[in-house]
Order: sequence, then structure tokens, then C-alpha cells
Amino acid sequence: EMGKQLDSLSDVVSFGVAPGLILFQLLRISFAAEPDGLDTPFYWMLPALLVPMAAAWRLARFNLDTTDRGHFVGLPVPAAGLLIASLPLLMLYNPMNIQLIIVNKWFLYAIIILISWLMVSTLPLLNLKFKKFGFSDNKPRYILILASIPMILFLGWLAVPVIFITYILVSLLFKNQLS
Repeated sequence: EMGKQLDSLSDVVSFGVAPGLILFQLLRISFAAEPDGLDTPFYWMLPALLVPMAAAWRLARFNLDTTDRGHFVGLPVPAAGLLIASLPLLMLYNPMNIQLIIVNKWFLYAIIILISWLMVSTLPLLNLKFKKFGFSDNKPRYILILASIPMILFLGWLAVPVIFITYILVSLLFKNQLS
């Protein structure tokens, strides 16, 4: 039991607090690019705190839930953290000039709200654990994996947000079959 709590604590720090700091810095960069942006009050960056708070909430709910559903309830915190951690990499490699989108404060606020909401939501989302390997039992898992391979090969780091969107869409499309 204590191991489960410590694992969740490390997940909150690694996939909640660290991504929150990334978003905080991206918001600072976004505001710094504006005229008089360096004078932007600190509180405009505070929405970045929603991500670690949502991560803590989601993990606390997960630890209290004893039901074995076979799917996730809400977005897993590591998935949210990995998506956010990909943003600086996308800025560095800048495929399709995506840096202009990432440093847009309204895009960042939308990401913060969407990711935080997905973590605390009760949406049934695909669990990638295989109990059997048959196609009929794992159709959404195989679709996600097979769709991800060409994305990784052709999109590089841009594959991370595209696979994330695909993950959400496959989960919603097959939500009645998740087990």
C-alpha cells in the first residue's frame, strides 16, 4: 500500500509538477515576445499550476478506486506529462514552424485547460495492457499501435501530439469495447 502511494507521489512530481513548470516557462516565453511582455504580472502564468493540481487529484482518485475496470478513468498522468514534455522538443526541432503555435499564450491556456480536464474527467480511456493477444479482444490497442508506427517514422517529435490525439479518438470511438 505504501509503495502505491510513493509511486503516485513520484508520478505527481515527474508528470505533474515538471510539466507544470514547462508550461509556466512557455507562458513566460509567450508573454516575453509581446510588446511590454516582460512587465506581464506573475498571475498570468499561474494557470500552469492547474496541471500539477489535476495530476494530484487524478492520482488520489486512482489510489482510492479499487475497481478493476480494464481501462483508465480519465487521462493517465504520465500521458499528460509526456505530451507537455514534448512541447520544448517540438520548439527545438520546429517541424512545420510549429514553434509559432506553441509560444502562443492562448494555445498554452487551451492545452492547460484541456489536459487538466482530461485528467480529472471520468472518460473511459484505453489501457494498453494486453490480457490476451487476439485481435478481437484488443482491436483498439492494435489500431493505436499500428497507426503510431508510421507517425513515429514520418513525423519525428510531432508524432507525440498526433499519437496523443489518436489515443483520445480511438478511446472515444471504442469506449463501449474497452476492457
